[in-house]
Amino acid sequence: MARSPSSARRYAEAAFQLAEREDAVEPWLRHLQSAAAALGDESVVRSLQDPAVPRDQREAAIRDALGKVPVQVRNLVLLLLRRNRLELVPRVAAEFKRLHDRRDGITPAIVTSAAPLDEAEVGEITDRLRQLTGGKVELEFRVDPSLLGGIVVRVGDKLLDGSVRGRLERLRSLVATGAIAH
Repeated sequence: MARSPSSARRYAEAAFQLAEREDAVEPWLRHLQSAAAALGDESVVRSLQDPAVPRDQREAAIRDALGKVPVQVRNLVLLLLRRNRLELVPRVAAEFKRLHDRRDGITPAIVTSAAPLDEAEVGEITDRLRQLTGGKVELEFRVDPSLLGGIVVRVGDKLLDGSVRGRLERLRSLVATGAIAH
């Protein structure tokens, strides 16, 4: 059953408030991300939520899977298990990371290029995005050969399309609307 993204957000916000009170946001983030990785497989979640398996066995399996995480993080995951919402763990971790980044003034950005970028290009893009956002940026790089050339940058809800494919599509649109005579 699909769950509302706001459910994950509420759990993340509560966890974030607790982590801030304990001055332990960084460890919480690390451990939530490792829990999300451990529980990111849908088949693992299904087996851990299987009502045919006694709850104490499922909880023991989670304790084993999580290893030595702080008790509060483990309790959050166990709470999600008890509420049959274990599939929310990856989204809770992602929301927690978003809250962490916002608190620290970090802007996430995704840079997609037609081919892998070299160090100089990465440095130039990083500098330009820092100027654009006025703060720290955390870049994720992806490669998509269908772009043909150039880059596409997504910063929050903004899309900066400097790809050859994007330019060709804009040109085609102008020709199609008659803005440019054929």
